[in-house]
Amino acid sequence: MSEAAVIPRGGAVEERTGIMRTDGRNRRAAETRRKIIEAARAMIEETSEAPTVVGVARRADVSVRSVFQHFGDVQSLFVTVVDSIGEDIVVAPRPAASQALGERVQSLVRNIADVFDRIVPLRVAAGQFVGHPVLTERGLAMREQLRQATFEVFAPEFAGLSPESREELADAIGAALSLDAWVVLRRRDKLSLERAEGVWRLTLTALLEHALAAAKD
Repeated sequence: MSEAAVIPRGGAVEERTGIMRTDGRNRRAAETRRKIIEAARAMIEETSEAPTVVGVARRADVSVRSVFQHFGDVQSLFVTVVDSIGEDIVVAPRPAASQALGERVQSLVRNIADVFDRIVPLRVAAGQFVGHPVLTERGLAMREQLRQATFEVFAPEFAGLSPESREELADAIGAALSLDAWVVLRRRDKLSLERAEGVWRLTLTALLEHALAAAKD
């Protein structure tokens, strides 16, 4: 085999060098993006306020220009942080409908409270972006998930109700156990996690018992 056959030609070397440079830029860009998101998350968790671009850049130790290169505005960054936090949340399995009512109430309340308590700062900060279409969409999706969980977990109780009563009960539970309601208990009323969960257990139990009693009349 000739020497020419084993020695890469100049064009091949240049091509590989170009690939390595591109890979290096991509890695640096990904690392910068990660640092920006982590900085924004930390600031939201600490202050319950939407961070400024300047504040994020300083916290992430990157330039303001870099923040704008990765996220066109602070709203886009905030939406990305919302999705990032959502991806990290592990939701506990729903209680089986065959369990005793009290056990289901306690388990569902604990599961929802665990998730909501982690995103309270995010919800408070989101108040600065009222009406943002993507955030509105995320909120509606979360409420629909809660509604479906309600129908599934309390299927035996809903089964004895008329279609109209089922919808009314689901609406009442959705309003009572909403993220905004949790913010009121934890932030405005400053209840401990245990006391806030207790309020929700009493409320949920009362709503279910009232609906069942009304169905028997």
